Amino acid sequence: MRYIFAILILNAFAASAQIRLSPQAEISVLTLGPWQGQLYTAFGHSAFRVHDPVNGIDAAYNYGVFDYDRPNFYLNFARGYNVYMLGVMDYPRFEYSYIYYNRYIHEQVLNLTPNQKQRLFDFLTWNAKPENRDYFYDYFFDNCATKIPEVMLEVFGDSVVFHDDHIKTEYSFRELTDLYLQQQPWGDLGIDIGLGLPTDRKATPYEYMFLPDFVEAGFANAEVLRPNGKYEPLVRETNIIYESVPEPDASSAIHPLMVFTVFLLITLVISYRDQRQQKLSRRFDTVLFGVCGLLGLLLFLLWTSTNHQAAAKNLNLLWALPTHLVVAIALWRKRKWVRQYFLVVAVLTLLLLLFWFVLPQKLHYSLIPFVAAIGVRSWVNYRLR
Repeated sequence: MRYIFAILILNAFAASAQIRLSPQAEISVLTLGPWQGQLYTAFGHSAFRVHDPVNGIDAAYNYGVFDYDRPNFYLNFARGYNVYMLGVMDYPRFEYSYIYYNRYIHEQVLNLTPNQKQRLFDFLTWNAKPENRDYFYDYFFDNCATKIPEVMLEVFGDSVVFHDDHIKTEYSFRELTDLYLQQQPWGDLGIDIGLGLPTDRKATPYEYMFLPDFVEAGFANAEVLRPNGKYEPLVRETNIIYESVPEPDASSAIHPLMVFTVFLLITLVISYRDQRQQKLSRRFDTVLFGVCGLLGLLLFLLWTSTNHQAAAKNLNLLWALPTHLVVAIALWRKRKWVRQYFLVVAVLTLLLLLFWFVLPQKLHYSLIPFVAAIGVRSWVNYRLR
């Protein structure tokens, strides 16, 4: 509660005060390391720091703040209207919270003139006001990291140039995300299921800066126009405030591929028994196709009924068909069309497995045995019906 109270006081202070920075003032870009304790912390974080010892200012300007108590928070989150805000925090407390979780802190002191520092500080002060601080969060295009270069361009325009010759790869947004999820295979699986074809577009070098590490690299390779008409490096110096200590691999010992492989083996055993007894395991099929149908319905709604642009055109719908939900109910009734439905699903599943690695959307490899299980049960249902 003391921490929250301090944030509120600093927010009120930043929103109302009109301060002239002293010549000793510095504005920095902070890059905070990832932490594998939570999925949303696995990508790191970015923020501004304003430090003016003369005026007694040492504050972190953090675009990664959200309020659980906001009306309809969870509904808006599900619909893709995630409201984030710029929060102003006491820097020593901000720093402590990252050191506590062993997350590195890199500080890039910006090479700005006193006038440029004032302009940037005035913008941040204005942006922190209650009427200006909110924005709609987007995974890739409007988050705590993208806000940092965006603010620089908003304030300085063409006077700041982000070069891209330091980017030597041509990763898609999904591939860039995968770089940070090596220790979170279940989180990686969930993201790969939930995000559709737009995530597989190749990111431009500037778009790499949706990740904090690439914000740091982008600023290190950026330039700013000086009063003499020449461009100089945007970063004057880089300080390693805290370097994280290597920790043991925190990834789960139970990998999705292992779980789904076991599930496929169980499916094969059940299917073999069904063939010998000439009797379908309807309860098993009801659960399997019911769960797939519910997942497919969720993916379809994310695509068509929300503002989650990255969830559009999701090819996981080729195996998680929403129609499976109807079939899960029809399994308990004699419907002639159900047999033909399972034939279509069996053929579709076979084609999907054959072309798995050449599809325009990268489907998670751990799903292969699970999708194979769907194909097996579809074929068994077709044969025994």
